[in-house]
Amino acid sequence: MTAEPAAPGPEAIFAEFGAVETRPLTRFQKIVAKRLAENASTIPHVTHHDDIDITRIEQARKALTGDVKVTTLAYVLKAVVAALQDYPQFNASLSPDGGTLILKQYFHIGVAVDGPLGLLVPVLRDCDSKDVTALAAELAAVSSEARNKGLGYERMMGGCFSISSLGGIGGTAFTPIINAPEVAILGITRAVTKPVWDGTGFIPRQMLPLSLSYDHRVINGADAARFVRRIGTALDDLAGAHG
Repeated sequence: MTAEPAAPGPEAIFAEFGAVETRPLTRFQKIVAKRLAENASTIPHVTHHDDIDITRIEQARKALTGDVKVTTLAYVLKAVVAALQDYPQFNASLSPDGGTLILKQYFHIGVAVDGPLGLLVPVLRDCDSKDVTALAAELAAVSSEARNKGLGYERMMGGCFSISSLGGIGGTAFTPIINAPEVAILGITRAVTKPVWDGTGFIPRQMLPLSLSYDHRVINGADAARFVRRIGTALDDLAGAHG
């Protein structure tokens, strides 16, 4: 019995229409791709979008002096900790059988960094015990390391919650994929100045778009909206403390 010829690979099919180039994925890219596909297909994602007024925090941030450049993201990290403390179901993991919610008493936050190897998510530990200057310095150091040398897996383990920021590039909103076993992830895009009604007229305010993806098995929509609003009030609290 004659064996049937093997079906042509996708590159051969595409080559019928023009020149193509094949580029194998690295081992790391394959691992990340597999995890993203699993997370997207097994977690019921919902994404809540909102704009947060950061006018006051930007004024306070720009007034800071010192050797460390404090970024808006460092303030967002502290504000996320405040929201996690008020809404502990976001600082949790669901057991594999779906019957138990494991609430964490620590605040380790992963921050996505785009590097030569692809997207890395180093974890900043004990963010509740560090001020914005310490967080900004640590974030700058770990981001530089991720881009220049890469990171070991141990530096990306143990996170409670993740942040993915596209603020330095642009965009208005997106749907970040949850980093299991976490139950939520916050996406950030570029802040823009918008006219905001204050009751008597429109005033310019700097607004930061936030996109919160959450596991709907654990978190309901109302609490997701409250969580994002709490980030906004926490930023205002930080602005007052630094003002």
